[in-house]
Amino acid sequence: MMNQMILLKNRPQGWPDKDTFELKEAPVGNPQEGQVVVRSIYLSVDPYMRGRMNDTKSYVEPYKLGEAISGGVVGEIVESRSELFRVGDKVLGMLGWQLYNVVDARTLRKIDGEAAPLSAYLSVIGLTGLTAYFGLMDIGRPKAGETVVVSGAAGAVGMVVGQIAKIQGARVVGIAGSDEKTQFLVKELGFDAAVNYKTANLKQALEQACPQGVDVYFDNVGGDVSDAVMSLLNDHARIPLCGAISSYNMEEGSDAGPRILTKLIKTRSMIKGFVLGDYADRMQEGLEYLMKWLSEGKLKYEETIMEGFEKVPEAFVELFKGRNIGKMLVKVSPTE
Repeated sequence: MMNQMILLKNRPQGWPDKDTFELKEAPVGNPQEGQVVVRSIYLSVDPYMRGRMNDTKSYVEPYKLGEAISGGVVGEIVESRSELFRVGDKVLGMLGWQLYNVVDARTLRKIDGEAAPLSAYLSVIGLTGLTAYFGLMDIGRPKAGETVVVSGAAGAVGMVVGQIAKIQGARVVGIAGSDEKTQFLVKELGFDAAVNYKTANLKQALEQACPQGVDVYFDNVGGDVSDAVMSLLNDHARIPLCGAISSYNMEEGSDAGPRILTKLIKTRSMIKGFVLGDYADRMQEGLEYLMKWLSEGKLKYEETIMEGFEKVPEAFVELFKGRNIGKMLVKVSPTE
């Protein structure tokens, strides 16, 4: 079999473009004892991948030039030399942007396509759903009657955060980048209010949406949006810092804004950055809650799915332009 893979050709300065990626073909390797061959079905594209394209120290190793970019993949076992999996099993793993991956079977998790759609294992009951759960419940700790504000609220993490906050009895305000998205948050997901950050006076719009101030701010975007929210913090507010997507494609040193330290001191607020790996020993807890809420109809989710392996780089760039509602995925082969 011939394989297709997408390599990191050049480290982008600012926005990734066609020169960032290289599409390559090569024969699929033969699995050794304990290995399997996985045919990719869905590939995940996520904001954190942009940081891995830089050759800088971070919480995860940078991608190497000339090697396949990697991320969350749902696929099917097409050849097995392991007792852990049989041909036809559906699996989830952190794999390369490739049509086929030859990997150690122990790096994969079997998933049940009957319990939930395969794509959901990369969204609401995948890494994004788990990120929402732990960031909100462990750091944000929302209480009934409090106001929870979520930036990037129409994205894969943000929409789950808002719905979990509603389950906890909080008043939820979402921030998104279009009127279509804000209406979706209120009408479809049950947010109490939503603000388009492109409005002429963002701070005023947030003040109107949050008349009692902000108790929890789940931050996915940073930048001007977060500067505006910080001015509304109540005493003892909690800020789970999940991402800063507004700055991921900026030139180095070009992101600057108000100093928030005085505000944090005056309100005795807590801000904490986190990554999902911090909760590696509690993944089952998160999955059980997410599956329960999903089965009870308390969690809804949306996915933006592009089709075709060659569309993966385009989907990645579109993610940063806000063209998606919910999780951005690429379907690269049939489910059966």
